[in-house]
This record gives sequence, structure tokens and C-alpha cells, in this order.
Amino acid sequence: MRKCALSKLPDVFEKIASEMTLFLPVDREDGRAEYQQWVPGKALSDALTTVKSPKDLFFPQTEDLMRFKVEGKKIAIDDIREDVEPFAVFGVRACDVRSLDILDRVFLTEPRDSYYAEKREKGVVVSLSCEKPAETCFCTAFGIDPLTSAGDVAVWKTETALFFKANTEKGGAFLKIIEELTEDTAGEEVEAVKAKTEKILQKLPLRDVPVNAFGGGKTQALFDRPEWDTLSESCLGCGTCTFVCPTCQCYDIKDFSAGNAVIRYRCWDSCMYSEFTKMAHGNNRVTQKERFRQRFMHKLVYFPENHDGLFSCVGCGRCLRSCPVSMNIVKVMRKIGGKHNA
Repeated sequence: MRKCALSKLPDVFEKIASEMTLFLPVDREDGRAEYQQWVPGKALSDALTTVKSPKDLFFPQTEDLMRFKVEGKKIAIDDIREDVEPFAVFGVRACDVRSLDILDRVFLTEPRDSYYAEKREKGVVVSLSCEKPAETCFCTAFGIDPLTSAGDVAVWKTETALFFKANTEKGGAFLKIIEELTEDTAGEEVEAVKAKTEKILQKLPLRDVPVNAFGGGKTQALFDRPEWDTLSESCLGCGTCTFVCPTCQCYDIKDFSAGNAVIRYRCWDSCMYSEFTKMAHGNNRVTQKERFRQRFMHKLVYFPENHDGLFSCVGCGRCLRSCPVSMNIVKVMRKIGGKHNA
């Protein structure tokens, strides 16, 4: 384990940025945090979570895929993706680290998504342990430990220092970059930080979300539950929950004219939209209830059924904080799978 005084953090960031592009949570003018590329003068935010997750750095909201040029009867297809340079994402919370595992199972399963795969290969994920979990956090319900983050490098923060531990070969190479600015340590202070945070975790109001009521093999038991009618009534279908979610992976592919060529690109889509999966024959989910149910059944039943029991929710709490009508996955889980079904 390596230790670095907080006073040296700007130097650490400068050293990292000299070797690769560095992204980290930065406070915006409205007080919320978002991932930005580090430049001198930018500081690491103390915010627990960012507005959007670091998913955007691996699976961008919009991304050009290819270009078509038509000359007579000939069509030329050009790969126009930009080369991905090595980069590091600093300050990733445990919930967002787990979300990358979920996305990996979608985009790295054959046939692999080469656009996503290249970014995962070039990116270093530097996690940051949680110090003050919020009342909207419920990652522990899904077996995530916010005190011992995964990622290529795990980091713990005290009032005076940062502690680094490499988890992967890529993480070890990353720590070599800042070796001169850090020192070897046994890390006793880390255990004190963990103990303090553990006390907060035990008091969180959402720690008892009934996860056991969901999972693979529960489709028949949950699909026709009458509660879907009342739960979906307040949903606006705005898609906010899907755009702040670190695990949603749905996208659309579109073409646009660039004058003498056609650019094909993809962009995030939402299962909450009325035109989602619309085809020539129409839409297979014509009501908001059906679309609402699809979102939560996918995260809580369909995904774990196809991915070794892994839920497609990480308990980050972003949807709880962002929904304009306060409808979220916790309300669904408690209503559909209350303790009597756990």
C-alpha cells in the first residue's frame, strides 16, 4: 500500500496527467459534481456521487461509428473512430465500479463491442472508498462493499492523506507513475476510516431493501402482479432514471447526412420512451405500464437470470435523487417484493 499527503494531491494529478488523460469528479457551479478532464486548478470533489456516472467515458452518450461514401454504384465504408489514448478515471465509487462489471457482461460478450472494449483496455479505474454514505445509498443490498472498492487501484481517504492499493497489473503500472510522490505504508489509518463508515452503513434507511424477492426464475411470479398498475401511474416516461443510471446500456443507431457522406452514430436510448423498440409493424410495448415494468423486470429479474444472479442495479441512489415524481427502484422493490415475499 502507498500513502500520499493530501497536500500533494495536485502534484499527483499533474504527474498522472503527464502520462495519460485524467478524469475526476469536479464540482460544478450548481454545487453538483461531474467527471471532467483534469487541468491545473481543478480539484477533486468531495461529493459522494456525480450527476452522471463514469459510464459516459466508456460508453459515450453519443458516438460516431462509421462513415459511408457513395460514388456511383460503389459504397465505401470508413472506420472514423478516434484513437483512444490511455486514460485514468479517478474517484470512482464502489457502486460505479460494479456497474462496469455489468456493462462488461453486455459489451464484452461475443461478438464484442470493439468501441467499448478499446476504452476498457486503455482506461485505468481508480476507485475511492466511501466515507459518508447518503440516505439514498443501498449498494450493500446488492453485495457491494463501499469500504473495499475494486477497480484497478483502490483508494482510501483520511483527513490528511490518501492510501493507494493496486488490484490489477494495470493498477500496479499506474502506481509506478506516482511512486516518487508516495511512500510505503502498512495502512493502519485505513481500518479506522472503514470502522467509522461502517457505523453509518448500519444506520442507512434503505439497507433492508428486499432483494431476495427478485432474481432469476421470478418472471412468472412477478410479471402480472397488480401493483404494476398503480406504480406506473405516476411515471412521466421522461427517461431521466435511465440517463443517470450507471448500468443502463440501451442505445439507438441513426444516420445523418454530412454533405458528401453519411455518418452512422449511436446514442443512448431509454426503455421508458414510447418509441423504444418501435419497428415497421409498430411498438411491442404500447402502454407506459408495460415500459415501466420492462425497466425494473430487466434490472431485477431478466438480467440476473442471464448473468449468474448479478442484478443490474448497484444501489447508487441516482434515480432516487433525480426522478421528478419520486418514483424509483426502491419503491418498486418494496411494493412488489415486500418483506413478506423476501
